Amino acid sequence: MGPTRISTLAVAALAAAAVAWLLISSFYYPSAPNLPWLPVVTLAGLAVLEAYAAVNTRGRIERRPGREPVNPLLVARFVVLAKASALAAAIFAGFYAGLTGWLFVERTNAAVSDRPAAGGGLLASLALVAAALWLERACRVPEQEDDEDREPGDRESRPGQR
Repeated sequence: MGPTRISTLAVAALAAAAVAWLLISSFYYPSAPNLPWLPVVTLAGLAVLEAYAAVNTRGRIERRPGREPVNPLLVARFVVLAKASALAAAIFAGFYAGLTGWLFVERTNAAVSDRPAAGGGLLASLALVAAALWLERACRVPEQEDDEDREPGDRESRPGQR
């Protein structure tokens, strides 16, 4: 499993933006209620939790003083969470970007009143993408020292290190 590609996230966001623009402009918006704030709060809360997990996990992987060693299975779960969150948040960001763009083109009172929620959703989605990528990066194994810096018999003298 490799790191999440930014290009994958960008393509997902662009596709979601195009779909959102088409759906909202042609089918949905005239009959839609006001945009809710709950998804915005949920995305922002997930971003905060994943950022906290990134800071905590990095400290535990580096074995900073006062931190317990990290369980490798927990790190694997965090990586899966980060990869899934990054993709889902990119799709949400694309949706909110398409919606926000369309709302700024539309001049009705309903569109004007939905702009803050759409803009907040876009910002919260982008924050979740950033936090998920940060968590994924925090779960990486730290670089090991080079073989040139070791003593010739150093590797064989420590059991379990191969």
